[in-house]
Amino acid sequence: MTTQTANTTVATSIVVDAPPERAFTIFTAGIGSWWPPGHHLLQGELAEMVFEPRQGGHVYDRGVDGSECHWARVLVYEPPNRVVISWDINLAWQIETDPEKASEIEVRFVAEGSGRTRVELEHRHLDRHGDGWEQMRDAVGSPDGWAVGLGRFAEFVSQPAP
Repeated sequence: MTTQTANTTVATSIVVDAPPERAFTIFTAGIGSWWPPGHHLLQGELAEMVFEPRQGGHVYDRGVDGSECHWARVLVYEPPNRVVISWDINLAWQIETDPEKASEIEVRFVAEGSGRTRVELEHRHLDRHGDGWEQMRDAVGSPDGWAVGLGRFAEFVSQPAP
């Protein structure tokens, strides 16, 4: 896995042992299976993560008590090649309600030969978070940021399909 941090963008990529269709499906519909369990804003106990598979959909956490925490909007949905979501989380790690202050995450799924996919993740426009935005860049670009998430994703994708 490689990670680059440049100005207002964090870019990272990883190659997984799965065709693009499977990688895309696990990244989106299977987000709850690989997302780091401690990386949630929900106040109560997490029951599931939901990725609504369409432009205009949302990504959200649902608690066992039925509460929901919508933390991303699906901006582009192009299976199995590309998805773009907003990052509606502010510098205090709370929900950002102003879409103008949200960064974006684009994920591309590029075939790398037979049964392998390069997953390219770009978390961009981090400066939209306002004064101190560098904190968000440093957090998502750190070893505990996208590197952890994509590492867990790669582990899950490498498991045999059910």
